[in-house]
Amino acid sequence: MPFGDTNDPTHHSNTFFPSNTIETLVVDRGPGNASQLGQATFGGNMNLFSRATREDASFEGKATYGTWNTWIVRGLAQTGAIQALGNTEVVLSAQHTESDGARSFSPFRSTNVFGKAEIPLGPNAKLSILGTYNENRFNQPDKDGATLAQVAQYGKQFSLNNDPHSQTYYGYNHTRKTTDFEIARLDIDFSPSLSFDDRLHTYSYDNETLSGSNVTLFATATPAEIAAANTVKLTQGGAATSGVPGYTKTNKYRVWGNTAQVHWNMGVATLTAGLWLDYADTYRQQRDVDLLTMSRNFAEKTVKDPATGTTTPSDIKFDQDSNTVHNEEFAELELRPIDGLKITPGIKFVSFKRKIDAAYNQGTRYPQKVSDRYTATLPFLTVNYAATGQLSFYGQYAKGFLAPPLSALYVDKPQLSTVEPERSTNYQLGGVFHGAHLSIDADVYLIKFDNKFASMAAPNQADGTIWYNQGAVTYKGIEAQATYAFDNGLAFFANASSNYAKTDDPGAPRAQVANAPFYTLAGGILFKRGPIRFSLIDKYTGKQYAVDGEVAAYRIPGYNMTNAAIRYDFGTVQLGVAVENLFNSTRVSNISQGKTTPFDQYFYQPGRSVTADVTVRF
Repeated sequence: MPFGDTNDPTHHSNTFFPSNTIETLVVDRGPGNASQLGQATFGGNMNLFSRATREDASFEGKATYGTWNTWIVRGLAQTGAIQALGNTEVVLSAQHTESDGARSFSPFRSTNVFGKAEIPLGPNAKLSILGTYNENRFNQPDKDGATLAQVAQYGKQFSLNNDPHSQTYYGYNHTRKTTDFEIARLDIDFSPSLSFDDRLHTYSYDNETLSGSNVTLFATATPAEIAAANTVKLTQGGAATSGVPGYTKTNKYRVWGNTAQVHWNMGVATLTAGLWLDYADTYRQQRDVDLLTMSRNFAEKTVKDPATGTTTPSDIKFDQDSNTVHNEEFAELELRPIDGLKITPGIKFVSFKRKIDAAYNQGTRYPQKVSDRYTATLPFLTVNYAATGQLSFYGQYAKGFLAPPLSALYVDKPQLSTVEPERSTNYQLGGVFHGAHLSIDADVYLIKFDNKFASMAAPNQADGTIWYNQGAVTYKGIEAQATYAFDNGLAFFANASSNYAKTDDPGAPRAQVANAPFYTLAGGILFKRGPIRFSLIDKYTGKQYAVDGEVAAYRIPGYNMTNAAIRYDFGTVQLGVAVENLFNSTRVSNISQGKTTPFDQYFYQPGRSVTADVTVRF
């Protein structure tokens, strides 16, 4: 079932599902079939599978310690089949993590508990219940990244300091995130050919942050300018006085939903049909404060409600309630006309509605009630052909859909915007060979993306900002990977991709879009024999740009990361050592725009880290 942030299709996957909750992860690089639900599925999916229950009882305890005073303790218990409860199986896990952090004054703490039960309801029905709770605490600016001036003075791993008169004081920059996630799934086999499953879900996210207003102050030229920025206004319309400006931030939501689908095997074809319903309530706010005293800081511009003339308090950036209602109905038919050939057409109907009910809307800073609804009909087609028992080919076609961002409703006159959902048309062709020793797969893909979102000042300046669609983006490329495994447990693998991701705007030259590497490479050695496990893996990310348009200042050169790990199994006890970033690369990995200076917040690879762990199983 899909999950994600309710503002826009972004993820906080570690906040919900740290490693102790995950059994496997499957990467689907294609656009998927009609049954692939959720927002923005046109570029592929990462599918997380929860810890599986086992028929036999067991316990696993693990402790890890390494660089930056990082330590983890974990417990995982399997009850096995409990005969008194109809062979119910339960898995329970708990994990606690602490680290001083790779960057200065940036500690991190996390605690997670997880549980899952598989409950037979007879020979043809099963109920699965899953629940997890997670809490993360860390010190980090809300808008992170070190400026070049900070790097020159303190080094690449600068983040925060211990000066309480600075906006980068670690005591003023901290976040507490709490989440929970629950699923109840019912599977019923009505007959050998007809089955049904239904999944109820709910999850919540609560981000409470305190941050300095501008952590890029070292980019300013003189101490006098820094002092001028460190001022606050403690009364509405009052004079500026010395202080440390910052803000509080809340972003929390609760999501409720249901996914139901039926599978009917008719011999030469299988029909899958169902629906996904998802409802989310979100509350977000930001308020200016003096970080020295936590008093209100009336730092914002004076704004009046155009309907009532009421002045918004100047310490409020925004105070906003919103909700989304997202539903998708789908059907797909897997046809098997001859042995080895599967043809799967499908269709999906999407309805996505956003609604804002803000006491003080973001952007405008006065009360607004705004809503919009977006719909789409999306066809899909996948063809798979197994030419032999070792060689197969596939082709995929799909239409995609992405609703405009919530920020499209942060405007004075949303009725003047003409923005429509972005639409994609996806094509992918590939082949897979899987032999006794050699496995190879390769594919080519093309994604035509239309209706790219854009915003600009309205022709009439009094109308503020308007949103519209501008041009298109074309994504295309080739991907390939190969693995050769020897009989002695040794294997070599390599993969590579070449990626074209360029704008196609009227009257403008084509240019690579942000955060799309021109190419990627990876390779490694894997060894697994008897009690020994070993891996050495290197991944290279090619050059990219941090903003659209190949702006020279936002060019990020290629960089690589090499990881090595070795493990020895003594039976009940396992010992392991892992080295991440073996060659201690600290190259730039991202660049973002600072508050006052463009392209002046830099992110670097964190440097080499070494961890050792001991695992006990019985």
